[in-house]
Amino acid sequence: MGYNETMTSVTIDLPTELVSLLQRAGANLASEAKEALGVKLFRDGRLNHLQLSQLLGLDRFQTDTVLKRHEVAERSITFEQLEIERSTLDAVLGKPR
Repeated sequence: MGYNETMTSVTIDLPTELVSLLQRAGANLASEAKEALGVKLFRDGRLNHLQLSQLLGLDRFQTDTVLKRHEVAERSITFEQLEIERSTLDAVLGKPR
């Protein structure tokens, strides 16, 4: 992470047989779980791009690659966000005629 931040571990319980099977298939469960959680939080708007990069320990371009692999468009915008942007523009520029 790099900012003298402390780290907290999160534990999930998985069936031992499943873990063994996945590890034999080459899965890195900790890394994959961290990535999946980060992408979900980003998709939900709870993390921004920088925070996701920090969580994953990646630079901006590597993070973009992760998002692309998960089919997440960084510039995805909800209807509500679009309405807020429109209202802001109306307030600054005046309503369109």
